[in-house]
Amino acid sequence: MLTIHCHATAHPHSGARPLLLATDLARNPRLALRWLRTRAHHIATQLDPPYAHPLRHWLTDEAAHEHALSLLAHGTPYTLTTYDDEARYQLHAEPIR
Repeated sequence: MLTIHCHATAHPHSGARPLLLATDLARNPRLALRWLRTRAHHIATQLDPPYAHPLRHWLTDEAAHEHALSLLAHGTPYTLTTYDDEARYQLHAEPIR
């Protein structure tokens, strides 16, 4: 059975320890993608517009979603990264067996 460990982290540019923003275990790639999209939306709403733009674009990019689903279905991790002045934000999904 495939389970996908999902987590969102913020890595401050100051060098401070990364902050775990959220985590989940998804039962399949579609649920993992749903989790990634929800977290991307939450992060985007908290960023200034220029920094939120890449996440907002990703949220509507069906080809990117299909790519993520394909990777996860084949056991390959998927990571989405964005930045602002303060931190690097990563959304990561990794299949585990």
